[in-house]
Amino acid sequence: MIEEGGRTGKTMAEKRQIFTEMMSQNFDTIRLSTYRTACKLRFVQKKCNLHLVDVWNMIEAFRDNGLNTLDHNTELSMSRLETIISSIYYQLNKRLPTTHQINVQQSISLLLNFLLAAHDSEGQGKVTVFSVKAMLAIMCAGKIVDKLRYIFSQISDTNGAMTLSKFDHFLREGLKLPSAVFEGPSFGYTEHSAHACFPQQKKVMLNTFLDTIMADPPPQCLVWLLLMHRLANVESVFHPVVCSYCRSEGMVGFRYRCQQCFNYQLCQNCFWRGHASGNHSDQHQMKEQSSWKSPAKKLSHAISKSFGCVSNREPPHPMFPENPERPLDLSNIVPPRPVQNSMNDSVTPPSEGHTPIKSSVQGIAAAQRMNEEHALIAAYVDKLRTSPRALDSPSRMDEEHRLIARYTARLAADPSNAAQTPQQLSFDANKQQRQLIAELENKNREILQEIQRLRLEHEQASQPTPEKAQQNPTLLAELRLLRQRKDELEQRMSALQESRRELMVQLEGLMKLLKEEEQRQASQAAGSPQTSPGQGSSRPIPMPIRSAGTTPTHTGHAPSHMPQDSLAGVGGDVQEAFAQGARRNLRNDLLVAADSITNTMSSLVKELHTVEDGGDEEDERLQNGKDRG
Repeated sequence: MIEEGGRTGKTMAEKRQIFTEMMSQNFDTIRLSTYRTACKLRFVQKKCNLHLVDVWNMIEAFRDNGLNTLDHNTELSMSRLETIISSIYYQLNKRLPTTHQINVQQSISLLLNFLLAAHDSEGQGKVTVFSVKAMLAIMCAGKIVDKLRYIFSQISDTNGAMTLSKFDHFLREGLKLPSAVFEGPSFGYTEHSAHACFPQQKKVMLNTFLDTIMADPPPQCLVWLLLMHRLANVESVFHPVVCSYCRSEGMVGFRYRCQQCFNYQLCQNCFWRGHASGNHSDQHQMKEQSSWKSPAKKLSHAISKSFGCVSNREPPHPMFPENPERPLDLSNIVPPRPVQNSMNDSVTPPSEGHTPIKSSVQGIAAAQRMNEEHALIAAYVDKLRTSPRALDSPSRMDEEHRLIARYTARLAADPSNAAQTPQQLSFDANKQQRQLIAELENKNREILQEIQRLRLEHEQASQPTPEKAQQNPTLLAELRLLRQRKDELEQRMSALQESRRELMVQLEGLMKLLKEEEQRQASQAAGSPQTSPGQGSSRPIPMPIRSAGTTPTHTGHAPSHMPQDSLAGVGGDVQEAFAQGARRNLRNDLLVAADSITNTMSSLVKELHTVEDGGDEEDERLQNGKDRG
């Protein structure tokens, strides 16, 4: 009794271990529930070493433990579940180098206890097959597209269409993960969750499923799943920018840029916890940045975007065939035995005069069977080569095993094979192998000869001639001059961009001075103190706007380093401030200066493109000279 009580206490301590360590990380201080849930699940993933297990390794572990042959509602015992988890970690240690081995027993204990806490809250000691597949597929590493494809294969029918009831089952099991880390009130399961993701009630295929789940924004009940993968992707991204609150010299992870305050940026820890300083407020809209671009790339991106040269964003996932690949039909892999053999087996042995006829019939039948077997195997191999998806199919190993078993049984039941001795069989196999090796060697020699011939042709074509030697120095000198001219134009463009930025700053300062003068005159005329605009107003906490790049959206000829709303306000206020006749000359001079700089930049960009086109023409001339030589 004492030993049993001690073991129970140890089990309870192991169950509380991962949650105790998670609470010590102070994730609850994060104000947004989406980031809070993603950080907690990412911590559990790394603590259980699931971030080292790829989704394809997880699918292979499911197949090795026979989960692909069981019904989704089949219950797994505690010992069976522990066996599955043990095989995952032991296979992981085989793939890892010896210097990066993990503690297998500790990982098994942590993952097993977390799995039971999430999916077996009643303490019955049993979980279903679908619960294990859904939880481990979500918590393991790998691309989000591969995970969603595997999940879709588990919730779709034979025609490749999603079954809404199975998707609802997936949500019911998957949303137990946020509840396990105490985020159930924010991302708990409801009866309307599945219908909210696909409200149109139409046929949902794989591409539609991926478009819906990976949309921006994704469905509210699964937004934590996409954010957890983005957290894993940006953990090692470094931004050489100083945080405006904590003043750290660099940021790692996400970077957040205010859309109202000029050049105000926060690291992810400060933004998640609602820190603010100066004129910035946590009510301001922030843009989330997941990468860093140098100022040169920013300038080129801004110029290309202003002239409409930026290409459209790539789709979030590749397009997959709508109709799933049908599994290989193994019912006719081994054809039935020919009628001649069955008839010959049932009759009495013939006389010696009929022996040659019987042996010839048996030889023809054996040759036909062997040709059929070889044709079927060759067709299966060609199918695997031409169809990459067949290699990723979960049932591929089962199909191959069944095919080999049937073929072995067929050979064992063949009387012609039974009559041969093992020495004869090995001799025939060795003979076939030698023939195959000879054929491959012949093909290899042919390929080497072709490679040698192409190499000689290339060397002959690339040998310089006296005419080329005379032309090349002139062309190279012209190309160097063009590149030098291009660099000078780029420097001039940068200088004009800086001048334009200074002019806009001066316009903004002048606008502020004029507004203060008008407010002071208005307050003196009315005899009442000046009131601050917008005092007492309140706004809800904004969610950050995600962006793949670092250049904010702008239109026309606005500079890339200022927010769009600030530029729009500057232009409107300047027009209003300079509407009076006494100040119209100053207003016209400033606007004419701005237009002049804009026109100069446009002409400079055109000249730069002209120089690039000239460089391309010189390269083409050089290539044509080589071809003529």
